Amino acid sequence: MPPSDTLRLLLVNDTDRPMRQLGDAFSSAGYLVVAQADGAAELLRLAESSRPDIIIVDTESPTRDTLEQLALMDQSAPRPVVMFAEHGGMPAIQAALRAGVTAYIVDHVAPSRLAPIIDTARVQFEEDARLKRKLADAERQLAERKLIERAKGILMRRRQISEEEAYALLRGQAMKSGMRLAELSRQLIHSSELLG
Repeated sequence: MPPSDTLRLLLVNDTDRPMRQLGDAFSSAGYLVVAQADGAAELLRLAESSRPDIIIVDTESPTRDTLEQLALMDQSAPRPVVMFAEHGGMPAIQAALRAGVTAYIVDHVAPSRLAPIIDTARVQFEEDARLKRKLADAERQLAERKLIERAKGILMRRRQISEEEAYALLRGQAMKSGMRLAELSRQLIHSSELLG
């Protein structure tokens, strides 16, 4: 069954055998193969120039070079990555997942199973991205709270006021100046460090 929308695939051959069979299977399943990389060296360049929706890696066992290139791509332009491997084993799977691989499939796959594998990888990638955004937001909020707490402490010591009064003072000044509370707190901390 072909995919509902034509997805653009970049195929990466990390083996000595030709990749034609896998490319043909994806094409006949309704996917558009926009580029094929012969090994890790071309991966980043082709991912950037062909802008695929999904990266497909065919490998016996992932090489260090391929995993490094996938990790770099995951930092700069993350995309779902499905790795079809001949060999499993926890170390290989863990290394692949740490490098940004979304799905690690061991052994050959019947063409009829390609669409569900791709769909699952896309859903998993989106869920991972959502969780990463949520974690980044939580870390940012925690860092901002720490700044505000530190700024309140400075005001409490310098002005001999309560925590509530220090917060009200910070908040009022932030509203007057049109700044975020965390940014005003950062400036107050910086000024305090300069003045000693």
